Amino acid sequence: MNAHERRLRLRRHIAGNECIRPASVFDPISARIATDLGFEFAMLGGSIASHTVLGAPDLAVITLTELADQCRRITRASELSLIVDADNGYGNALNVMRTIEELEVAGVAGMTIEDTVLPQRFGRQGQEELIPADEMMSKLKAAVAARQDPETVILGRTHAINATSFADAVERVRAYAETGVDGIFLLGIKEVAQLETFRALTDLPFVLGTVQESLGNATLATYGVKVALRGHGTFNASVQAIYDSLKHQAAGGQPSEVKDAIASTDLMDIAINTSGYKSRRTDFL
Repeated sequence: MNAHERRLRLRRHIAGNECIRPASVFDPISARIATDLGFEFAMLGGSIASHTVLGAPDLAVITLTELADQCRRITRASELSLIVDADNGYGNALNVMRTIEELEVAGVAGMTIEDTVLPQRFGRQGQEELIPADEMMSKLKAAVAARQDPETVILGRTHAINATSFADAVERVRAYAETGVDGIFLLGIKEVAQLETFRALTDLPFVLGTVQESLGNATLATYGVKVALRGHGTFNASVQAIYDSLKHQAAGGQPSEVKDAIASTDLMDIAINTSGYKSRRTDFL
């Protein structure tokens, strides 16, 4: 399945009536396992990209080319329709256009562009800051204009609920919906009443950031939510597994003592695509 077909699959999904939780992936192995488990859609979070590529916190120190390279590794290793957190597009409207171009070339199916000031300015003491709404509208229009594949899904993302106020979020969603984007990414939704307000503003599909467990996908679907993120536990679980394995080794443990905690041969074959490479060797070597 090529990149265009993956984008079509994502676009068909957001035009439908179902709300799904995508797989949280971060590298080729996690992408292959997600595919084997039946996932069609996946998300690479900005924080997780920073953790994976740099071993760094989510402080906007990762570069666009580093993000695009990681996306390329994921899309090359699987047929997932990958949605990527592209932060604020790495700068102004021209930078956003470059971001769209690079991520399309990397095979991404959809991407979010957010209205935060990144990297954080001196003296903000961890307080999130948003760019003016009109500047964000220009960035989203630039994003739409930059895509080469018309099926690439572009999502305008606002952090206003948490960063400024709900009233500001309402005005921003109203404005962003008029820029030509394919959907709105909302962060900070806590109750159905908030969704009702936003649903009255636009018919565009919604994608939600980390959502409370009390808001099930069936409920969210009735308000036009097509994708609901529920954290990035895949990466955190992987870190714990690595720590446990290395701790066992550092203590002088034997492999036989942890045989039930390591991947089976069959699972490793899936993770590293043994069958695919075996076929290539048979055909060409």
